[in-house]
Amino acid sequence: MASSSTSFVQKCFRYDVFISFRGEDTRKTFVDHLFSALKDKGILTCRDDKEIRQGRKISDELINSIENSKLYIIVFSKNYASSSWCLDELCVFIYFYCTADQTAYPVFYDVEPTEVRKQIGVVGKAFAKHEKAEDAGKWRGALKEAADLAGLELKTTANGHEAEFIKQIVEKISLELPPIWSSADENLIGMKSRVDGVVSSLEIGIDDFRVIGIKGMGGGGKTTLARAVFDQISHTFEGQSFVANVREVSKASGLKSVQKQILSDVSKDQGITVNDVYDGKNKMKRLMPSRRVLVVLDDVDHINQLNELAIEPNSFKPGSRIIVTTRDEDVLNIRRVKITILEVNLLSEEEAVSLFSRYAFGGENPIQGYEKLSEQVVRYADGLPLTIKVLGSFLGGKDNLEWIDALERLKTIPLKETLEKLEISYIGLEDDYKEIFLDVACFLKGWYKDEAIRALESQRFNARIGLRVLEQKSLVTISEDNCLNMHDHIEEMGKNIVRRLHPHEPWKHSRLWNETEIEDILANDQGMEATRGIQLESTEIEPKILMSGLQNMKKLRFLCLNYHYYFDSDISKIGKCGPYLPNSLQYLQWNKFPFECLLSRTFTADNLVRLELRESNIVRLWEDGKRKVINNLRFLNLEGSNLVAFDLEFIPNLETLDLSDCENIVELNIPNGFPKLKFLNLTRTPLRILNLGPIPDLETLIVKGCYDLVELHIPFQCPKLKSIILESEKMMILDLGLISYLKTLSLARCDLAELHMPKECPNLKYMKLSLSNLRNLSLGLTPDLESLIIDGCCDLVELHMPNTYQKLKSIIITCSKLDLNGCGRFESFLFAKMFQLVEMGSFSGEYLVTESKDICPFHPENSWCKFRITRIYKEEPVPMYASQGLSRSCLTILAY
Repeated sequence: MASSSTSFVQKCFRYDVFISFRGEDTRKTFVDHLFSALKDKGILTCRDDKEIRQGRKISDELINSIENSKLYIIVFSKNYASSSWCLDELCVFIYFYCTADQTAYPVFYDVEPTEVRKQIGVVGKAFAKHEKAEDAGKWRGALKEAADLAGLELKTTANGHEAEFIKQIVEKISLELPPIWSSADENLIGMKSRVDGVVSSLEIGIDDFRVIGIKGMGGGGKTTLARAVFDQISHTFEGQSFVANVREVSKASGLKSVQKQILSDVSKDQGITVNDVYDGKNKMKRLMPSRRVLVVLDDVDHINQLNELAIEPNSFKPGSRIIVTTRDEDVLNIRRVKITILEVNLLSEEEAVSLFSRYAFGGENPIQGYEKLSEQVVRYADGLPLTIKVLGSFLGGKDNLEWIDALERLKTIPLKETLEKLEISYIGLEDDYKEIFLDVACFLKGWYKDEAIRALESQRFNARIGLRVLEQKSLVTISEDNCLNMHDHIEEMGKNIVRRLHPHEPWKHSRLWNETEIEDILANDQGMEATRGIQLESTEIEPKILMSGLQNMKKLRFLCLNYHYYFDSDISKIGKCGPYLPNSLQYLQWNKFPFECLLSRTFTADNLVRLELRESNIVRLWEDGKRKVINNLRFLNLEGSNLVAFDLEFIPNLETLDLSDCENIVELNIPNGFPKLKFLNLTRTPLRILNLGPIPDLETLIVKGCYDLVELHIPFQCPKLKSIILESEKMMILDLGLISYLKTLSLARCDLAELHMPKECPNLKYMKLSLSNLRNLSLGLTPDLESLIIDGCCDLVELHMPNTYQKLKSIIITCSKLDLNGCGRFESFLFAKMFQLVEMGSFSGEYLVTESKDICPFHPENSWCKFRITRIYKEEPVPMYASQGLSRSCLTILAY
């Protein structure tokens, strides 16, 4: 739903409708029924015999009531014109109708419009007594003008049935009245476009049952939006009910109180009783199908609340609409009900400034001298209406210094009213989801979702379902680039939960993220068992101090450090032995790790699941001769470290290994029977020989930029290997004969003389071969191949492709000697001619001739369209290409 800065400020009237009538004709009959029908519809209605206060001059009170009514219903009956009182009223109506914003609406009860207009028939007889009156001319003019207005006549409407006649009057009046906006009318900002978005989704004109869910974080404006929609459209339904705060009402009084309110509102019977939830559900199923209703259920927090309210198509008349506001999307998963879910938008900066100004200054814009301070408040509120209103009300009337002091306080002490509203969603979480939420709020906000999942799973959390629950409850969001986000105030709320029990003793907090506090705790050796996680984005604290402070945190499970301690060649300042870390650690990320080894007598990593030591000083994992099996370690990233050799024998359950940019590593030992490794990245390493051995679970192998790699041995089947990315200038032979389930194969800058493909590779979709010395290439059986790129393979003269391609979309062949004379199984071609990089002073311009053939000499049994493709060369001078005098050409064939 798009934003809008439009606000709604309308002229206020005391009454919606003023009824003028002749008491002796209609007071106890027609007008009494009409008054009740208008009242039931929520239309504020004035009758001059009931609503005028006693003890005042009636004419003054009457004029005041008429002036403060939006719309006039004039009930013309047989004796209406006989009353000078009624005729004086009529003149006042016509005056305000002509000079102000009021509307007059004539109802011809038992007279005809012509009789009123010309004062003839029964109206003429009634008016005859006033013929000599001083105001007779004025009254005649008022009668004529009123009769000329559009109205309804009982005799010609609904076959004279009064009940249906009254129903039509009420519907017409409802449409004439402007939308009634919720509580603080003048302070609603940006509501029009949001309301329009919901109303559009409701599609009120369609005769079906429909449910709309409005989802968003606490304090984000869900209730305000739902109320505004209700006030605008409720009059078009036969029954209406707005149930505020279902969560609290059902908790305090049970769901039967919610059922009773809906039944009473819709039936207009406040005497309805509900014995229990079962009774209430049955009564709703009996009542609701009889009328088109609009029901708003505000702040629903459990799906059972909707089930017990019989929210299902068979329980409601077609055309009925239900609006549900909630923080929890999972609430909206109702069986057999299709629900449209709308996310409520927070305020834009412009809207936020306007709303804040309304509360703080009583106008649209900040007053002079408070512009910059107002911008700071709006930035802090980050579009959350609740915060904006609270701060606006609080800061209004205070001076500059008080504003500055209040803003400074917000940096360390969050706004209580906002936090209490937001914390409702947190309180309803299961205990493990609460832990996940606190980790996200304190550490993982802004991380890629996949990285956050790995960090949480390392701590034994069910991260995927946990994050989904948090997203459903509007506590986190996932951005378009798959990052984990949450509103600043929700983050603030989470951090406040962590520190509020010991606000002045951070060493007792379960999570630490403030750099100053962390460094102070470590420097003063205040570490305690209470600490479960630490994230330090940047620190220059000395390693020995850091280690001393960490060793007392016996239950620390999450440690994430970006280390900026600049050590020199005097390694003795740091020490070659491993650090003193608590063995409770499950997740350890320490970029620029300063030690040469990690594991030692004091830190055995028994619980460690994920280890990341990017750009580290580490040479080996274990102290010399101290190797011990690490059973729980599943994810290992030593990218850019100083490793020389690495042995996986003692990490039997490893699933991912990243040794990219380890420029010193010359040996990698993968033991026989390494069953769980799924991902191996050796990008830009100086390895010469790589023997994979039996790795049945391997899915991805990345060996890019390994220009010293001479041999790659894959002597066993890898049934799950889907992707190989390889770059090696010294590799001459590559045998992939046992790798039959590849989806992606990229062999770049490989001086291959021989490439052995599997006989069958049924899942291969993408293959790239560049800068190789191959003369022949046989693809084997590759029916799913979609894209084939052969780039710079200047010696390639033969390409063997099977006759079974159904999905091939593109072939790109550049800089080869490939003879394209042969068969092409394409319905059409696109040939793109470009320039070719050459070393000599001339180059071959190519011409391609495509000739349709009835019979293919290679595949005579094939029923596809057949072409013979011939490429012809012609010597031409070398054209200048850019500033280097070089040129390049390629042939691109695309299948359609």
